[in-house]
Amino acid sequence: MLRRHVAENLEAFRRWYRDAEVARLARYQDGPMAIEEIDRFFQTRAVGPESMAMAIHVRGAGRLIGTCAFSQLDGDNGSALYHITIGEKDAWGRGYGTEATRLMVDHAFETLALHRVALSVFEFNERAIRAYRRCGFVLEGRSREAIHRDGRWWDELAMSVLESDWRRLK
Repeated sequence: MLRRHVAENLEAFRRWYRDAEVARLARYQDGPMAIEEIDRFFQTRAVGPESMAMAIHVRGAGRLIGTCAFSQLDGDNGSALYHITIGEKDAWGRGYGTEATRLMVDHAFETLALHRVALSVFEFNERAIRAYRRCGFVLEGRSREAIHRDGRWWDELAMSVLESDWRRLK
């Protein structure tokens, strides 16, 4: 279930983005975010007046497990970038990211009338890549050896879903 973020979600953001495993998947920088950086990120990207971010909650329990958002909304070209973090590690691999992504993509095409939603993902994040593919995203390209993690270089993948792709999946 997706809801608007509230100020009380800041504590979860601090916990998530200070976690080394979450940071490894979500950041170019090697290591967790500083508290001040997390606070700025939360204020501008999660609850700011221009924010298009949603809190991901487990239906029924209401437990906050992550965040997802659109950024760089381009009304002239009908496009946006998509971002998601499942911050609660015990929720990884349970389909919550796939479901949240489907809800956001549905919103992008049904409500916002976008043409294209794009994202970037690190090549080593195989679980996320599988989820994106299930939601209709296709590989567009790659930035070769764009990030150094775990003692080696990895590509950053560019993926997108078009409104026409989404309609075929529906």
